[in-house]
Amino acid sequence: MTTATPLGDTTFFSLNMTTRGEDFLYKSSGAIVAGVVVVVIIIFTVVLILLKMYNRKMRTRRELEPKGPKPTAPSAVGPNNNGSQHPATVTFSPVDVHVETR
Repeated sequence: MTTATPLGDTTFFSLNMTTRGEDFLYKSSGAIVAGVVVVVIIIFTVVLILLKMYNRKMRTRRELEPKGPKPTAPSAVGPNNNGSQHPATVTFSPVDVHVETR
């Protein structure tokens, strides 16, 4: 006659394995977080260095390129030409309106 093995041992064994796996995850979670933080810092540093290099390259290119002629404002040849480069402005002043009261 064969005897049946109790199911409680099997459940205890799988529960024990799950606890060991979870224990390993809990113990290694600090290392995982530290690794993620290090990777994020490295990526941030690389992006910062690339942006600084790009900025320096663009600045030197901007400084070395020949300056084109600046666009000049059309000169006014009319009677209001007094030699200044300021555009003519029109100023409206409010009209005094007197209302008679009775």
